[in-house]
Amino acid sequence: MELLYSLDYWVVLALKIIAIPVGGYAFLHALRQRADAFTAAGKLTKNAWLGITGVALLLLVITSGPMYGGAMFWLAATVATLVYIVDVKPAVVEVQGGGPRW
Repeated sequence: MELLYSLDYWVVLALKIIAIPVGGYAFLHALRQRADAFTAAGKLTKNAWLGITGVALLLLVITSGPMYGGAMFWLAATVATLVYIVDVKPAVVEVQGGGPRW
């Protein structure tokens, strides 16, 4: 039974560590895009998304330890990052002419 508790800990820790570079990617992508593309795509402004993804990245780094502290903040930061990657990023890239942009 102890192995299952240990496995749970390592899976959660791995997810938390993987979330950090994903958050960094979202922030850097938002940073590299044109400001007018965000409003043209019908999304929040570039500065708003830089704030959201920047704070999310900060929270992901701060809460990357054990799941016991800051789990709600980690979850909110992960959701914000994934919303940017799944919803905002494709819309902004499409407005700027399609093609792959990291």
